[in-house]
This record gives sequence, C-alpha cells and structure tokens, in this order.
Amino acid sequence: MSVPEGLPRQRRGIAPQMLGRYPDWNVLEQSRHWDDKTREVVMKRVESPPHILFFTEDEAETLKAYCDTITYQYTEPRIPVLSFIDEKLLEGRLDGYQYEDMPDDRDAWRLVAAGLEYSARAEWAAESFARAPEALREDIVAAFADGLLRGGPWEQLNVKRAFKLTTKHICQAFYAHPWAWNEIGFGGPSYPRGYAAFGADHLLDRERWEPKEEFVLDPVQDTKARGID
Repeated sequence: MSVPEGLPRQRRGIAPQMLGRYPDWNVLEQSRHWDDKTREVVMKRVESPPHILFFTEDEAETLKAYCDTITYQYTEPRIPVLSFIDEKLLEGRLDGYQYEDMPDDRDAWRLVAAGLEYSARAEWAAESFARAPEALREDIVAAFADGLLRGGPWEQLNVKRAFKLTTKHICQAFYAHPWAWNEIGFGGPSYPRGYAAFGADHLLDRERWEPKEEFVLDPVQDTKARGID
C-alpha cells in the first residue's frame, strides 16, 4: 500500500506523516475560539498523551505496530493511538455492551496482541509482528479483517468481531486528535462559536475560516483503481 501520488506535504501545523489534503490548515490556530475546558482537553491530547499503563511492554510493542498499520502511520510524526486506547481500557471507559461471543474489551485487546504475535511467528515466519516488514504486517491485518486468522489465541475470539472492535477504538482515538483534524480539514470544536454555514461543498458553502481542500482525488475511487479497497 502507498499514499496517493501528489498528496501534499503539510506546510502549516502538524498532520500524521506531514501529509494531508489541507496542507495549509492548522486547527490549533482556532483554539482561541474554544471555551477553556474544550481547549484544555484538546491541547492535552497534543502536549501530554497518556503513558502506556494497561498493556505490558510486549503487548504495547505489538499493538503500536498494529495501530500504525491500520492508520498507515509508518513515519513520524505519528498520532500515539495506542496511548489513548490504553487509557480508555485502564479507566474502564467501555462501550456499554458486549457481544455474547466476545470477551470483555480489555481481554479482547490482550488476545488480539497475542494473536497477532502468534500469527506473525507461526504462519508468516516473522521474528515478531512489530518487527515484520510493512507489507507482511498489512497481509496479516488483511487476513485479520477477513476473519481468516486461526489457532492459538484466536480460538478464544470471534475474529471478525475482534477486528471490528479494535478498529473502532483505533478510529475513535485517531480522529479525536487535532493532527488528524488537520489531515481531513476538520474545523474543530463548534462551541461556543458554532457553525452557521450549511457545509455543502457543491454549494461552496463553508465558514470563511474553514480550509479549502487542495488535493481532491476521490479516495474511494482511487483505492478501487489501485486494487487496495
């Protein structure tokens, strides 16, 4: 897998890997329009991400690589996705429901870490999941997404559900971070200033301070054309 050809380098602010469709957008420049509590919460995500306390060192190494593979973060700067997931699990901030064929989310994450390591070594003959080449990790993750991983820890999970569970948490953590907002051109929290424009691009209706997309290649059509959808 690779990023689309011509994707601009970020010129203002920070985006994951310093690539994005809105290279001159830095959402943190809008922070003066946020209320104090919102500003505190958002800035904390950037300035002091949580330490890994829930996962063991070995689990964290595997799962950081997994999160980076899912979010395609192979170079710095990276959003520390696992740090926020770790904090969520440590504090028991779960989703309020559990499938009958799945363990507790905290146990599911530990089993996924063990399963990825098991598959990398047993089926792909890698030194470890985290140390495997990017392409090999992507192959393992693709098999995970298709529910094809078997044996060892995977026998204790509904594999497809485990993939959906973990990717949900990964996306929640990734897109709650201001660097991701820069990447996708999100205008940031709406309180107290609010959004008055309808927000329809085809009507050219956006707030005067919202960014204009510089790279307009349709990602759905692009991934289909490159056979990586």
